[in-house]
Amino acid sequence: MRLPLRLPRESLTFRSPRRGPFLQVAKSAVAMVAAWIVADVLVPGPPPIFAAIAAVLVVQPSINQSFTRAVERSVGVIVGVLIASALGIALGSPTWVILLAAAVSLVVAWALRMSPGTTNQVAISSVLVLALGTATPNYALDRVLETIIGAAIGIVVNTVLVPPVLVPPAREKLNVLGRELAAALERLADALEAPQSRQSLEGLLLEARLLRPVRDAAADAISDGADSLSLNPRSSRHRADLADMQAQLDRFTPVVTQTIGMTRAVYDGYSSTIVDDPSVRAIAEQLHRAAHDVRLRFALDPVTPQQPHEEEPALTRPLEIRTPSTEHWVLVGSLLMDLHRIHESLSDEAA
Repeated sequence: MRLPLRLPRESLTFRSPRRGPFLQVAKSAVAMVAAWIVADVLVPGPPPIFAAIAAVLVVQPSINQSFTRAVERSVGVIVGVLIASALGIALGSPTWVILLAAAVSLVVAWALRMSPGTTNQVAISSVLVLALGTATPNYALDRVLETIIGAAIGIVVNTVLVPPVLVPPAREKLNVLGRELAAALERLADALEAPQSRQSLEGLLLEARLLRPVRDAAADAISDGADSLSLNPRSSRHRADLADMQAQLDRFTPVVTQTIGMTRAVYDGYSSTIVDDPSVRAIAEQLHRAAHDVRLRFALDPVTPQQPHEEEPALTRPLEIRTPSTEHWVLVGSLLMDLHRIHESLSDEAA
C-alpha cells in the first residue's frame, strides 16, 4: 500500500509565524532611497538598481550580519560582472550567452567554495549585467561601484538608526526556561506525593522532555543577542547582562538534564506504594524546595512590600537518608543522586 504524498505544512506557506519589527522595514526603506540618490549622483548612467538592491539586502537584524551580507553582496557582484563582461565582450549578448553566463557563474562560485548567498549573487549579477546593460568594462565598473555604495549605506543606516540589540528577547527566553524548570520540579514532587496513573506518568515525562527545546531556544536567543552586540555601538551597556545570562544558562543546563532524568526514573520505577515511603515523601519536599530556589535564582517571584528583597534559598543542605527502603531502594537511590547534583547547582558555591 502506497502512502499518499504529503508536503510539510511549513512548505505551503509564505508567511512567518511572527511579524518582524517595523523598525527593520523602515530602515530598509531609508537605506534603499538613500542608496538610490547617492549612487545616482556619484555614478551617472542607468538607474542605480544594484545600489538599491544591495542596500535592502544589507540591512539585517544585527550589524554583524550586515557586514557579512555586505561582503557577500560585494564579492558576488564583482565576480558576476567580471564573468558577464568577459563573456559579453567575447561572444556578444544574445540570449544564449546570458544562460551561459549564469551556468559559468554557478560553476565558478562552486569552484571557489563560495557561500550560498555569494553564489546566488554571482549568478544574479552576471545575468543582470548582460540583460540590462552593455557588456563593457565601464559598465561593469559602474555596477561594482553602485553595489559598494549601496552596501556601505545599508551598514551606515543599520548602525546609526537604532542599531538592533537582541538582549531583551534573550532574557525573556531565559525566564521561560526558569518558569518551565520550576514547574517541572513541582510536577515531579506532586507525582511523588499522590498516586499516579500510567497516563499521568506519560504526560509527566513528556512535559519534562519538553525542557530540552526550551533550553535550546534560550541558548539560541543568547547566541543571537551576542551576535547583535558584535560591532554595535550600544554593546557596552548590554555585555555584562548577556554574560550573566550565559552563566545562568550554563549553571541550570545540568538541572534540566537531572530533572528529566529523575522524571524518567519515576516513570520506569513507579509503584503505587511509593507515596507511603517516608524517603520518597522527603525527596518530594526537597523537590518543592528546589523549585522555589529556581524561581528565586531567576527572580521570577514578584517582590511585595512585605517580602524582603533578599530571600534565603530553601534547599539549604542535601537530604540525608540513612536507611533506604528495601522495596524502593533503586528508585530512591537514583533520585537522591540527581537531587544531590541539583543541590550542588543551586548552592551558593556553584554561583
